[in-house]
Amino acid sequence: MPVARDIPSASHPNSLLHRLFRRWWRQQSPSRQDRFATIAPLISVLMFLATITATFWYLRNEEIERAGEALRRDTEISQQQIRLHLIENQEQLVRMARELATRDIAPEEFLPHAAAFQRERPEVRHLTWVTAQRQVRASQAVLSYESVASEKPAKHNPSFPGEGLALASEAAFIAARDTRQPVYSRPFTDADGMAVFQVQVPLIDRGNFAGTLIVEYSIESLVRYYVPSEVSRRHIISVVGPELQPLASTVTAMPGQPVVPPSLQHEVPLAPMANGLMLRGQGYRTSIGLIGNTLFWMVVALSVLTVWMLLGTWKHMRRRAQIQNALAQETNFRRAMENSMLTGMRAMDMEGRVTYVNPAFCAMTGYAEADLLDGKPPFPYWPPDRVEENTRLLQQELQGRSPAGGIEVKVMRKDGSIFDARMYVSPLIDPRGLQTGWMTSMTNITEAKRIRDQLSASHERFTTVLEGLDAAVSVLSVQQGELLFANRSYRLWFGADARGHGQLAHSTPAQSYQAEADEEVDGLSGLPTQELTEAGAHPHEIYVEPLAMWFDVRTRYLQWTDGRLAQMLIATDITSRRRVEEQAQQQAEKAQVTSRLITMGEMASSVAHELNQPLTAINNYCNGMVSRVRNESINTEDLIAALQKTGRQAERAGQIIHRIRAFVKKSEPQRQPSQASEIVDDAVELAGIELRRRKVAIHTYVAQRLPTLMCDPILIEQVLMNLLKNAAEAIDSAGLPSARRNIELRVVPRHTAEEGGVIEFSVSDMGPGMKEEVLSRLYEAFFSTKAEGMGIGLSLCRSIIESHRGRMRAQNLYNGTTVTGCRFAFTLPVDLTQRVDAQPVPEVPDVAAAANPNATAS
Repeated sequence: MPVARDIPSASHPNSLLHRLFRRWWRQQSPSRQDRFATIAPLISVLMFLATITATFWYLRNEEIERAGEALRRDTEISQQQIRLHLIENQEQLVRMARELATRDIAPEEFLPHAAAFQRERPEVRHLTWVTAQRQVRASQAVLSYESVASEKPAKHNPSFPGEGLALASEAAFIAARDTRQPVYSRPFTDADGMAVFQVQVPLIDRGNFAGTLIVEYSIESLVRYYVPSEVSRRHIISVVGPELQPLASTVTAMPGQPVVPPSLQHEVPLAPMANGLMLRGQGYRTSIGLIGNTLFWMVVALSVLTVWMLLGTWKHMRRRAQIQNALAQETNFRRAMENSMLTGMRAMDMEGRVTYVNPAFCAMTGYAEADLLDGKPPFPYWPPDRVEENTRLLQQELQGRSPAGGIEVKVMRKDGSIFDARMYVSPLIDPRGLQTGWMTSMTNITEAKRIRDQLSASHERFTTVLEGLDAAVSVLSVQQGELLFANRSYRLWFGADARGHGQLAHSTPAQSYQAEADEEVDGLSGLPTQELTEAGAHPHEIYVEPLAMWFDVRTRYLQWTDGRLAQMLIATDITSRRRVEEQAQQQAEKAQVTSRLITMGEMASSVAHELNQPLTAINNYCNGMVSRVRNESINTEDLIAALQKTGRQAERAGQIIHRIRAFVKKSEPQRQPSQASEIVDDAVELAGIELRRRKVAIHTYVAQRLPTLMCDPILIEQVLMNLLKNAAEAIDSAGLPSARRNIELRVVPRHTAEEGGVIEFSVSDMGPGMKEEVLSRLYEAFFSTKAEGMGIGLSLCRSIIESHRGRMRAQNLYNGTTVTGCRFAFTLPVDLTQRVDAQPVPEVPDVAAAANPNATAS
């Protein structure tokens, strides 16, 4: 471990800084001092590596700058050579153009001068004399002489200007004509496919534009002849166009081989006047660079190796410090755990001498550690009456024959009190693998034993309660299909197997799950255990035919004591209740028939009067036919007509009797598809007898295309008959005038958020209405507002409607604050989507509107 040296503070100028550093160093922990001592060499190596890298980088940049400077110099030298040559040519062309304009040179003499000019300048493609009308007067091409015989301008040749054509030569011609100065054209491709550009010198005759002298340069020849050879050996010199496309170069790329992009590049303009041509110089670095330098990699390798060794040393020191800290923490943790745990620990050697006890053991027995260490049996915490038994158990423990589940013993405290304890024994093994003694853990089980006894008693009481229940209680394992519990009632009714549970739960017991031998499979995979155990019971009633008994069954899922998912079932015997309900239903059916008989009894006189009319008509027809037959005053046609009338009257009487018999016939209630219009027709036909007797008119409205009802039509007719009869009696008993002796029967579809789709039957009268206290008690059994009434009519009607899942209600009709009638209505549920092209339901009119166009009077 490095130690700071004491430096004399009187002789050193930085004595204060040294004292501060020494004080700070002494305040650091030894591990932190070791870390700082390791980090210092690491930082120095990293600084050395950074210095070497920076040096190489600086040298590389210097080399790149020198190469770039040489490239710029060579490019500018090439530019100057080409520019000087072009300027020299331009001066001679200007002199030649002046001679042409002053006619010192005839067209025939132009060609020798042009040939001489071209022989000395191999980059010139041709010289052409063009008039102001763009006509070629003479032209000297490469290595040939051409004379112009005609005055027509050249066509389809990009080297000659053409009026209205988008050519570089045309643009230069116009510029030379306008500026009266030599103009360099933009580069283009001539008829031979070579990249060229032109210089057009204007011909000025006495101040007038007389044409141009066109000189066409080959860009490739310029590069070939006027770029110095020493420059082309060092760098690549090329000419690029306005769109930076290469036009000519000192180096030609081999076909099919990739072109390595240059690392250095410099561009300068080419022509004396701006025409878009650029001279580009390109070069490559000759050095291998920083990354390819062997010396650099050797330095890097040595630095990395040094850093790796320093890091390894630092990591080793850090790991050793961590191990020391972990060992200290583990020791403190074990000591704290032993001192805080409630389990008593006792260590003995192979001879039974106590070598260690923890504070919990001392607290349990009440003895100090000094009283127990080095002690031999009999120990002071052994009860006097159990010395022999404890000695036997100790010998068994020393011989290694103690049971794995521990032994239960009695322990005496120092104050003489005794408590129950359980001891577990395990051998003590040293690092060499040899046993040196025994470790015994002791736990006070007095409270646990008391709780266990209480739980056992509670279980017995719970089992006694379940066995005494009249309901069958069973618990079935969902996974194995095993019956986990069954009380006495279940065993009495279904035996001791799981078939009764499955029968009550509407399912067979689950088959036992067999896991594969080579893997562990979760039998409850995907089963929502939490949701099942939190779900409530779902009661349902089941009839068990072998027992001839009805059961109310409630099931729910729960988690069994061993963690398995189980289904609990409680089946209560409701056979007696079902019998009572069946008897009540039979009594209700009898009451319905009795009500119909009472209704027909009350209508007996009306029915007799109704039957008297067709019977009297039949008698009259028969007597008349007999008299006329005796007098021989009837022919065949009259006899047939009389017989037909007699038959119709007999048929009318038969229909009346048939409806009455169907209405009062005792039959089992049965629901069948029925039409509301047919039910209304039959009810109105039967009630019409009573209504005509009481001189009450009825108006009916039945909506068209109503859906089919699933109901008992006789019971619904009974309800309608009762409501119509009550309305007629209310009107008759009030002695109302003829204008108010009306009843309206309406059948319309409705849809409400509470009931959904229903068909509503309503009976409205124009009677005196009912009092509010009567409306509140209207459906009570045996309550009636009539002196001779039995009080079962409306109550029975409401029961019939509710049995069809409908609702019934009554209300008074008002005109302001005056009661103008009463309205009874009931609804029957139906699927309104069955209606096809249903017409809109009209608003309910006032009962007083007897002249309803949609109503039919009976």
